[in-house]
Amino acid sequence: MSLLTISNFEEFEQYAGAELGVSEYHVITQEQISQFAAATLDYQWIHLDVERAQQESPFGNTIAHGYLTVSLLPYLWGQIISIQNLKMQVNYEIENLRFSQAVVVNNAVRLRAKLLSLKNLRGIAKAQIEVVLEIKENSKPAYTGIITFLYHFNK
Repeated sequence: MSLLTISNFEEFEQYAGAELGVSEYHVITQEQISQFAAATLDYQWIHLDVERAQQESPFGNTIAHGYLTVSLLPYLWGQIISIQNLKMQVNYEIENLRFSQAVVVNNAVRLRAKLLSLKNLRGIAKAQIEVVLEIKENSKPAYTGIITFLYHFNK
């Protein structure tokens, strides 16, 4: 995996319409699921009760919270691209986010990203990125969607 490095709008613009890359796989553990539950106060049994999930869940085990998988976006995105020369980056929008497949405990996931568009808004780069969270050895992704970041580059 090679990390794409971008330092300004013009460098970024040349990738419009192109796949930017794929992150490394990240294994989602029960500990991570439990910590996310504690942080978000979402204690649904399907995420935390291993014994019950193995017996009653259609997935045969506990599953990651959908929002836990979404919260991995910055971490996985950072494995694909390094945006340099920034004043700041703002998470702006998530569109058409669709959860397609549950991520079962100990599944490995990775992010695939494509730059759909890049617009210059009075010196602020608005990047729309198509994201697919792939599950190792599963043909169906965990989710798909479009995320938008605002990049405030230094002059």
